[in-house]
Amino acid sequence: MNKHDKRIPQTLPIQSATFSNPINAEIRRAAATGIYDIRGGGAKRKVPHFDDLLFLGASISRYPLEGYREKCDTRVTLGTRFAKKPIELDIPITIAGMSFGALSAQAKEALGRGASAAGTSTTTGDGGMTPEERGHSTKLVYQYLPSRYGMNPDDLRRADAIEVVVGQGAKPGGGGMLLGQKISDRVAEMRTLPKGIDQRSACRHPDWTGPDDLEIKILELREITGWQVPIYVKVGGTRPYYDTALAVKAGADVVVLDGMQGGTAATQDVFIEHVGLPILACIRPAVRALQDLGMHREVQLIVSGGIRTGADVAKALALGADAVAIGTAALIALGDNDPRWESEYQKLGTTTGAYDDWHEGRDPAGITTQDPELAARLDPVEAGRRLRNYLKVMTLEAQTIARACGHNHLHNLEPEDLCALTMEAAAMAQVPLAGTDWYPGKPGSGY
Repeated sequence: MNKHDKRIPQTLPIQSATFSNPINAEIRRAAATGIYDIRGGGAKRKVPHFDDLLFLGASISRYPLEGYREKCDTRVTLGTRFAKKPIELDIPITIAGMSFGALSAQAKEALGRGASAAGTSTTTGDGGMTPEERGHSTKLVYQYLPSRYGMNPDDLRRADAIEVVVGQGAKPGGGGMLLGQKISDRVAEMRTLPKGIDQRSACRHPDWTGPDDLEIKILELREITGWQVPIYVKVGGTRPYYDTALAVKAGADVVVLDGMQGGTAATQDVFIEHVGLPILACIRPAVRALQDLGMHREVQLIVSGGIRTGADVAKALALGADAVAIGTAALIALGDNDPRWESEYQKLGTTTGAYDDWHEGRDPAGITTQDPELAARLDPVEAGRRLRNYLKVMTLEAQTIARACGHNHLHNLEPEDLCALTMEAAAMAQVPLAGTDWYPGKPGSGY
């Protein structure tokens, strides 16, 4: 017998876990081009997430509510601390900031239509306020970003809330990018930029260096808007306890906390995959900061970063959030990465569900593009209807879970309704490992 005898099992070559095919391909790409990789979307690595938590439905020790016959309220009010006109939402699911420039005008209109039909708010993103979005959004949050692109006091006064963006989950500590192919005449005019030239948003505001300056800026914005509208502060998930506490002390009405699973229009891949925390690791420290300051529920907490289903919504609220924001999921509901465009995605060298070259402006679905022909493919009325349906389903799913746990309001969900499937999720969410009453780091447990 010899080694070629088929009766002898052959050992197959083993791929290195450290130098895998994707890593090797990136090394070769970097060596060939001399530039770092830029892409859109969110982190592709698997990290602890809401899927690692389960609800403990009611039975004898807790009494469930009966189907759809017993009410389960979903309303939430944002900005009750200082604003004369807080935002009243029918559901605790909002649309995160995504800019005109990153998205087409049709997509921005569709987001406004869908959010309004569902009784919730949408957010401008970088680059200013478009007539399409303002005209079709009953509740519109105006983002005030380090870039100041498109910012003007008139639009600030036309907004229903202002969101001061300090950081984003996909790139905390880093600025965004908008490549020249997406800077059309209209985008250039709104942002006061040259057409067709790459731009990079600043990573920090030009007129402050710390929390004291943030307090001054919030007071300035309140004066501009006559103390009428809520002021949000958005931070990327990195140091959630201290960032939440400092935002509250600076005078925020609402804190928006964005985890690393959140998407972006374009930034360095190294940011997306290696900077920031999963949202699951952010919620409990932020809630603890609010509780330590006596501000839990008085200052509202919105969390985002990979929210996809009503179960995700319910879990975020059970951990102490007041509402959630969705971005990537909303784009998918509009029609992004739709299999009907598969042949065109393949022409771009990708496939349905993997398309993250949003910065290139060639989206076949007409959503992340400024190409007039591609953008015209998106019907904002139909896309808005799809988004409304999706938001409705998410809300119904969250209500179903809340009733099963015996609660008549989504905000009555609590950590005691949850258990974790993994040690990591138990430690991050600070809920017991399934089948035990313990989680890593539990006070008094010794470890």
